[in-house]
Amino acid sequence: MGAPRFDVAVVGAGIIGLAVARELQARQPGVRLAVLDKEQALGAHQTGHASGVVHRGVYYVPGSLKAKLCVEGAARLLVYCEERGIPILRCGKVVVATDEEELPRLEELHRRSVANGVPRVELIGPERLREIEPHVAGVRAVHSPETAVVDFSLVAESYGRDVTDAGGELLLGREVLAFAFRDGATSIETAAGDVEASRVVVCAGVYADRLAASTGADAEPRIVPFRGDYLVLRPEKRHLVRGLVYPVPDPAFPFLGIHTTIRPDGAVWLGPNAVLALSREGYRRRDVSLRDLRDALRSSGFRRLARKHWRMGAAETVRDFSTRRFVDAARKLLPELGVDDVLPGPSGIRAQALAADGTLLDDFVFHEAPGVVHVRNAPSPGATSSLAIASVIADRVEASGV
Repeated sequence: MGAPRFDVAVVGAGIIGLAVARELQARQPGVRLAVLDKEQALGAHQTGHASGVVHRGVYYVPGSLKAKLCVEGAARLLVYCEERGIPILRCGKVVVATDEEELPRLEELHRRSVANGVPRVELIGPERLREIEPHVAGVRAVHSPETAVVDFSLVAESYGRDVTDAGGELLLGREVLAFAFRDGATSIETAAGDVEASRVVVCAGVYADRLAASTGADAEPRIVPFRGDYLVLRPEKRHLVRGLVYPVPDPAFPFLGIHTTIRPDGAVWLGPNAVLALSREGYRRRDVSLRDLRDALRSSGFRRLARKHWRMGAAETVRDFSTRRFVDAARKLLPELGVDDVLPGPSGIRAQALAADGTLLDDFVFHEAPGVVHVRNAPSPGATSSLAIASVIADRVEASGV
């Protein structure tokens, strides 16, 4: 008996891979489609470890893919959650300047927000900030009242049901090992047997570069995994924030700084930091993969990044091992916060694309190779943008004849 044959195979059962699958099914009713993933559960990695913030487009360069797809994707995602009964916490967000030196960057964020069409966004002064967040210190802030929080794991599960309801198959526990192209189709070698497909889409997160290279695509941009650790406010300290409170980010890095996130269950997360993970699935400090380390150290882009930003990396690493320093960073926004007010929290891995010149890529990156479309860089706001990203990837599949 030969390998099972599909019209389309999507590699990766995270929120983006599942969104792509359901979009292709909606466009091509009756398409024979399978989603493959090495894990036994949907959204086991970035999706399942995400904070759940539905971003509205405050940060992103106008005209970029992130700006367009975040604004569009957030609106579509919230409607989807309402239709499917997925809880939405409509808590709003403030991005806070704590001193005068941060005001030019804050004003630029407001300009970007307006240009991107962020709903009801406004630049507010200290009096209005105190009304919204009485315990937060700041001189001015950008207020995005429509920013919300959902559980992305629930969203992924719902996308997965959409896929199977439309006749698709979820082939879990199938680690993809290699690709081969013959007779107008792609043979996907997996740990549980081969699968053949006329068209393939790869949404592989931290393994995006490796799987791209295995199909003959360029190895660049490479993926560098960054671990983000959170602390959790003790229940009696949750009153210190009412919504999402963010610092003004450093424009040199695609990270948003230590901030607060209210979860749908009422918990308040504080973080994350951003440290180099020693494994692409290294959710704990002690998780080490020699292969992942070797790949990083052999990358000229990573070496350039390390030389340029070693001081920042060292500071993040020290803070990762020191709760006091972690809290000190947060006290800039929440001066009443103390070390005894927090508990250890969860962690996640960000699959961050890195160019050969050492630049951390800020925008989404999608590539086509013969027979395959690759999602090469889709960190935050990737989950927020999942439905909009799916439309773009489906367009590329159709346009390329893949």
